[in-house]
Formats: sequence, structure tokens, C-alpha cells
Amino acid sequence: MVTVTFSPGEALDGFVESLRQATVRPLDVVLADNGSTDGVPEQVAARYPDVRLLPTGGNVGYGAAANAGLADLDSGYALVANPDVRFEPGSVDELLAAAERWPRAATIGPGIMTPEGQLYPSARDLPSLSTGIGHALLGWAWPANPWTARYRREREDPRERTAGWLSGSCVLVDVAAFRSVGGFDPGYFMYFEDVDLAERLSRKGWLHVYVPSAVVVHEGGHATRREPHRMQRVHHTSALRYLSGQYPRRRDAPLRGALRAGLGARMLVSYVSGRVAAGAPFQRRATDLAATARRSRD
Repeated sequence: MVTVTFSPGEALDGFVESLRQATVRPLDVVLADNGSTDGVPEQVAARYPDVRLLPTGGNVGYGAAANAGLADLDSGYALVANPDVRFEPGSVDELLAAAERWPRAATIGPGIMTPEGQLYPSARDLPSLSTGIGHALLGWAWPANPWTARYRREREDPRERTAGWLSGSCVLVDVAAFRSVGGFDPGYFMYFEDVDLAERLSRKGWLHVYVPSAVVVHEGGHATRREPHRMQRVHHTSALRYLSGQYPRRRDAPLRGALRAGLGARMLVSYVSGRVAAGAPFQRRATDLAATARRSRD
């Protein structure tokens, strides 16, 4: 498995320790390190024989670092996850079992919980133009708007199903499928690299499967708390890169201009308000997500 590190602090130890209860299979963990200065990745790699440090040469971004961590693999499955994820017991084995049930799945994602026990909407539809505009414009002022709910699929009970894309904060990838589209696009420094990957894989007929019976806890927000204004800028730049790429023709130039203006205005609002991303509150609390999801599947 691969995790991208950038001065991860004490979270990394918990990440590695939780993995030992998440699978009965041997571990091989690659820390694709983007220039950490806290010394933690080196310490963790020295402490655990199944953890290997792979310096990327600088802060090259999430997708490029993940690509580097997966460079030695040509087949099989690999897990890509953020270092502030905690794996519930058996969660990785549950993802691997789902891979056997869904042989056309290129990516398989778990149910992602917040530390407060809320279910994060990590299995979403690919953003259409109308849904994306509604979500971007109304998510802050009217969190329960139908466009946000449709895009994030927030009103559904957790169940095993296909999705348009899965959060890159924790995802199992079919390495051969990943290779067939060139992996993550390194042009995305952060954000939307997972959406872009899913869209390219979908065009080749691959599926993306949400498996909430596998549960992880994600603290999230480390990069945003460290550099909030920069991350706001990166988020909107990545959104523009993705959406503009969906409308590349010459006749689409006015639409691309409108997207640039709209996202620029939204970024300005985010600077002033301190908000990074629009959206409704997380899905309802799930006291036993894994059991609920298994009953739904069965």
C-alpha cells in the first residue's frame, strides 16, 4: 500500500498500527514522502520492517507522489490512503473481498467516518455541469439543496453500490486498470485527481464500487489547516482544470470563460468567509455502519 506523507506528525504511527488489525495478509507499506521536515516518516520506516520510505524529491503533489509509490507494481491490488486514516479491524480484507465480487471494479472505496462518527459522503456522482453549478452556488447558503444532495448522494442508506468516483483519501485500486490510463494526472497538485482518474477509467468501461461494510476513520484537513488560503486556491484551480477538460472544443471557449469567472468569484468568497468547500452536513450518524451495509448487500 502507498501513503503520501508531508510532515504527518503523530498520525502516521496510528495509521501503521491500525493496518495490522485491518488485514491478515502481509503488509508492504510505501511512504511516498513529499519533503517532510518533522522526521516522522524516517522514524516510522526505521521502526517497522514492512514500511519503506520513498522520497519523491520535493512536494510534488498527491497524485504524482502516489504514482511514484505504485511505480514498482504492474498487477494486483494496492491501497492508496492518507496518513491520517485509521483502519477498523478487517476493513482492508473486506475491500479485497469486494474486489472478488466486482471483477470490473478499478477502484473500491470504504465507508469513511469522521472522528465524531459521521458518515462522510465519499462515493459521489461525477459532477455534471448543472449539478456542479448548483452545488457550488448554493452549498454554503442552502446546505440541503437538491443539487448538492444529488451529487453527494447524501440521502441514500449506506449500501454496496457503484459510484461515479470515490474519495482518494482511501481507495483500493486495480493496478492494471490504474496503469491502463496512466495513473493519477500529476497536473493536479491536490483535489480532483481522484475525480479525474475515475472519469478516465469509466470511459474505458471500469467501475467504481463503494463498500461501506469496510470502515475507516479519517481525521482530514491537515493540509487545509496548515495553509488554508493556499489550499482554497488549489481546490478551485483543480476544479477549473477538471471542468475545463470536459469542454475542450473551440466552441466551448465561452463556457470555459464562464467557469473561470464563476470559480474565481467563489474562491474570493471562500477567502473572505474562511470556508474551503461547499456542501451539506455529513450524512447521518451511523452507529454500526459495517453491519448496516452488510445487511443491505445480503
